[in-house]
Amino acid sequence: MATIQTNVAQSDLVEDAVEPSEIARRVSEMGEWFHNIDLKGVPTAPDHFLGDFPRVKWKSIAPVLPADLQGASVLDIGCNAGFYSVELKRRGAGRVLGVDVDDRYLAQARFVSKVLNLDIEFAKCSVYDVDQIPGEFDYVLFMGVFYHLRYPLFALDKVIKKVQGHLIFQTMIRGSVESPKLKEDYHFWNKEIFDDPDFPRMYFIEKSYAGDPTNWWIPNHGAMEAMLRSSGLAIESHPEVET
Repeated sequence: MATIQTNVAQSDLVEDAVEPSEIARRVSEMGEWFHNIDLKGVPTAPDHFLGDFPRVKWKSIAPVLPADLQGASVLDIGCNAGFYSVELKRRGAGRVLGVDVDDRYLAQARFVSKVLNLDIEFAKCSVYDVDQIPGEFDYVLFMGVFYHLRYPLFALDKVIKKVQGHLIFQTMIRGSVESPKLKEDYHFWNKEIFDDPDFPRMYFIEKSYAGDPTNWWIPNHGAMEAMLRSSGLAIESHPEVET
């Protein structure tokens, strides 16, 4: 797994992307964008079906993170076009590394960081390989990825090996949004608990959900919390229901 520093790798690609018209042209050439990012007045995904995404998520998450991240290290897993990497870098983070498996998203992320003149690294790396990245990070972002994984707990066990400080975790939630009080154990013949909608459960998507065949496992709120705890994490806060 090799990291590629954006301030070294592609100056030829974007150094002349100064005028809004040129930025807009480059944005269009890079295909469909999932992150709507303001590039000097040019939005990358103005017609996103979720609205101004992911800023609508960020508005809830931003207040629980320090306004000053001076020198902090950040790993953004499933970085997409780099919205969260950009926001944490703007707060003064030191090393920011975004990883993804999609070459189009990585190209978009590198373009974004160059246009905004931010020193952010981006690399191609599967979530199942993040434990091979050297060192640990003060902040690990694992957002919008979990439900796309065929082996989500296996991936989570890899991710937590990179967490030195805090994990910011987000997943799609369906079903109950309650945080159930769970017992240490249940009798073998106690089947009623599985009829309780608040009991931790994962919904398996055999074919497709929301037109996306990569949506595999979608937890309810109780399952999200239980899986994080089972990985050795302590939940500090819920900025919003999915985070």
